[in-house]
Amino acid sequence: MPDQTLVEPTPLGYGRLFAVHEFRAVFAAHALSLLGLVVSELALSVLVYDLTGSPLLSALTFALGFLPYLAGGTLLAGVADRFPARRVLVVCDLVCAGCVALMVLPGAHIAVLLALRCAVAVVSPVFQGTRMATLTDILGDGDLFVLGRSLLRIVSQSALLAGYGLGGLLLVVVSPRQALLITVGTFCASAVLLRFGTRRRPARAGGGSTLMKDSLKGARQVLADRRVRVLLLLFWLPPMFTVVPEALAAPYADDLGAGSTGLGLLMCALPVGTIAGELYAGARLRPAARERITLPLVCCTLLPYAGFALHPGLAVSLLLLLVSGAGSAYTLGLDQWFVRAVPDELRGRAMTLLTAGPMTIQGVGMALAGLVAEFAGVTGTVAGAGILGTVCCVLLAAEARRTEGRDGADRHMTGR
Repeated sequence: MPDQTLVEPTPLGYGRLFAVHEFRAVFAAHALSLLGLVVSELALSVLVYDLTGSPLLSALTFALGFLPYLAGGTLLAGVADRFPARRVLVVCDLVCAGCVALMVLPGAHIAVLLALRCAVAVVSPVFQGTRMATLTDILGDGDLFVLGRSLLRIVSQSALLAGYGLGGLLLVVVSPRQALLITVGTFCASAVLLRFGTRRRPARAGGGSTLMKDSLKGARQVLADRRVRVLLLLFWLPPMFTVVPEALAAPYADDLGAGSTGLGLLMCALPVGTIAGELYAGARLRPAARERITLPLVCCTLLPYAGFALHPGLAVSLLLLLVSGAGSAYTLGLDQWFVRAVPDELRGRAMTLLTAGPMTIQGVGMALAGLVAEFAGVTGTVAGAGILGTVCCVLLAAEARRTEGRDGADRHMTGR
């Protein structure tokens, strides 16, 4: 009689993650800090508007959450590898808590508030990249890592759906400054969870040069690898097109006569589709299947936007956004390829760079969408983003196919 342990399939789904004590701490800390960040963005935007009466400065408060990511992700990336990861994560949380605490002080000038908002945004990619690299220490660099990354993304999308709604309700009960104090508490709670819920591990690399030189050198080493470079672009480029409907949701809802309810539905459709796609791929597909569908999904995920050229009504528009969001499940396969392609001593810097790119490029995509819509109209801009984005994705997918199996070769050629 055959040994049953040899034929039982590997369990599927996200439940295995919570058997790992350290992941439970990271997961809870992620949820707390993310909720705090979403509430702080909303509260600070309201506070700035209350103080100035300026819609421009209020919107700028949100924009400052995107643009400084590139500076933090390139100039400070070396932090992720040259210091113990737990220390980096805890210090980043405490820095964010300190910045938000200073926002609460009465009489703080608008310029100071915006500068503190920039400081939080500069620290964020370092925190996220270090945490992503730490997941490989906690979960390994195989399927558990992919599922862990996916679950954290799902929490992020869910926080965007729930956080702004909860934040809006919270601001009915408390003032913006009081809401910011709650954010200070969530960042501190995250720091406590990470300090006492994860093990101390040594730094991945030494600090032979200044931090900025080390960060820039690491970025050059990461980008010098052809395989890693194309995978980074597959993470970075699609979001620039994906955000176009979100950037234009308000004027599109107005064109449809859908009102605030329609606007809310348009803003929710894409993240709901993203959550559904990731949950299905993570819970129902095996690692090999997720890798097989990665490039086809990359090529198809923006195609539904082309349907906006037909000027669809609200129901069809929501369906197109849901289908496009579900295509984002390609990121599970990309995660596996990326961690496989990056050498361990560069992992923190590579993953910090990885997290910085999408946030920066989404800000660029939103700005370009507004500019193009002035001339091409809302539906024409969304449809154009779908067509141009698909062409870019197909070209990147072809390059990714050509570089398959080159991970070790490129690393040997660059001396790593």
